[in-house]
This record gives sequence, structure tokens and C-alpha cells, in this order.
Amino acid sequence: QVQLVESGGGLVQAGGSLRLSCAAAGNFFSINAMGWYRQAPGLQRELVATITDDNRSNYADSVKGRFTISRDNAKNTVYLQMNSLKPEDTSVYYCNADIEIGLGYDKYWGQGTQVTVSS
Repeated sequence: QVQLVESGGGLVQAGGSLRLSCAAAGNFFSINAMGWYRQAPGLQRELVATITDDNRSNYADSVKGRFTISRDNAKNTVYLQMNSLKPEDTSVYYCNADIEIGLGYDKYWGQGTQVTVSS
């Protein structure tokens, strides 16, 4: 069974920083793209950032220049460094990964971690 285990959320003041981590655990062959999404109450889940297995990244316009996505393939982990946080960044953040367990890639989601930015 494959799991994505997230950590690093919390409460921070506007202008502060947080670093999220998400590690893939279980039995699998490889991981392709990884990413972070977020969902605020009453809103749809939206893409924050993605990164390919060869480190090509993509960001939502709302976080460009403030957030940085990275990954450590040896640890099967993806990170999201969030700087200059704003109250509108408050949301539940979910990691996502395309993981191969034997019959092509399937999409997996983490359990979500709350990020709250106070003004």
C-alpha cells in the first residue's frame, strides 16, 4: 500500500514562512510528477505547484516568487517552501504524486495539512 505522509503545516503571521514536506511510503517502483494543491472552505481544490522527476517546476500565478517546490528523489519526498505568506494562502494543503506500482502510474493524495496565516 502506498501512502503520502505530509508534515509542516501550522499557524504563522502574515509575512512569515513555512515549509511543507510530503514523503511517499510503501512498495512502488517509481514516482513521476509530484505536486502541491490547496483547498479553502467552500472553494475548489487548486494547483499550487508541480515538479517533474527531472526537476521542471510549474507554479500558480498567485504563488510565483513566494513559494518554491523541490524534491529529493532519494527520499521520495517533495517540499514546498512558502515565504511571504499572506492571509489568502490560508488553506488545507495536499500533496500529490504519480506513482507506479506495476501497471502504469496512479495518482495518490496526502491527507492534507492545515496552513493558517493570520493578518
